[in-house]
Amino acid sequence: MAKSDGTDEDMTDDIALTADEVEELIEAEDDVTPVAYMGSDFDVEGLVRRLKRNDIVIPSFGYKGEPIDFAGFQRAFVWTRNQMDRFIESLLLGFPIPGIMLVQQVDNKYLVLDGQQRLRTLAAFYDGVYDGKEFALQNVSLQFKGLTYKTLEPDMRRQLDNTFIQATIVRTDGTAGSREAVYQVFERLNSGGTQLTPHEIRVALYAGPLIDYLNDLNHQPVWREIYGAVSPRLRDQELVLRIIALYVQQGAYYRPLKKYLNDFAEEYRELNNLDGDNVKRLFIAAAAYLAIAGGRDAIRYQSRQVNAALTEALFVALMRRIDESPKSAIEPDIISNWIEDLSGHKNFVPAITRSTASEENVRIRHELAFSAIMRRS
Repeated sequence: MAKSDGTDEDMTDDIALTADEVEELIEAEDDVTPVAYMGSDFDVEGLVRRLKRNDIVIPSFGYKGEPIDFAGFQRAFVWTRNQMDRFIESLLLGFPIPGIMLVQQVDNKYLVLDGQQRLRTLAAFYDGVYDGKEFALQNVSLQFKGLTYKTLEPDMRRQLDNTFIQATIVRTDGTAGSREAVYQVFERLNSGGTQLTPHEIRVALYAGPLIDYLNDLNHQPVWREIYGAVSPRLRDQELVLRIIALYVQQGAYYRPLKKYLNDFAEEYRELNNLDGDNVKRLFIAAAAYLAIAGGRDAIRYQSRQVNAALTEALFVALMRRIDESPKSAIEPDIISNWIEDLSGHKNFVPAITRSTASEENVRIRHELAFSAIMRRS
């Protein structure tokens, strides 16, 4: 496995999408569910009012309704003040602006699919505060420079309040197929700037107890010990989801991976029929074995980056072994030798380095990892 020196540099997690993530985003589905949508116009003042009373919800990529501060992630998706100023100026001048896209949910609230930065900018300008400072226009023409919403001339304020923004509203009935269709709409809008990863889209659309649960597992100290720094793009949390899904649904994997994980997130969204306490116990125990036996190198293969396919195979195999023989401990040298043997296995290595999301390679690496640990222990 990788020979890491343990520095923070080993844990680098780029903001840009990886080649695997790009491939996953563009991989076509076998079946695509159509969606119903309609067009509507909202006046700016009405949009801000709906935002304030939470009738329009901007995805927080967080848990229990509270945003999580992923520093690099937030910086990548928040407009600069110059962009915000120019957007407000465009509205004041009556310039045309792009529309927004919303999802009308079963509770009649709207989830923002496209246009969140425009809406955040409007909310901040109307509040008069951005980033703890007064939101006064700066990067604008002289007639608007230094103005806040409160200091706008009455005609300017009416111009802003009464400007209509076009909205495309996608309807969902709350079913799994409907939510998957919305995921695909979101995915197709996911272009330009810093693209969202598949899991960043997933946590916005499948928010609930399962995402809270994954967040808890993702912050377990022993997992952080072997994974490293928290991923600003939620790659660590997606890996936890992969491990849990492949353990719970042993032998039931199908591609594309994003669809498999979406379906799992939908089925267990409320943690129904999932023995969460036992799965958590097994996950922590497996992480502890890997931490003792190989540390950070245990889940890396010839690289400083975490190998997701390797990690998922080792975890699932160990969790199965611990569950089947709970009273039989495994010596650290057994784990070390097991990992070393797998890293040189002629069939295992291709299964963690090439076409890792294929059904065949998932099956191969899981069967090899589990059979090898059972023989050794």
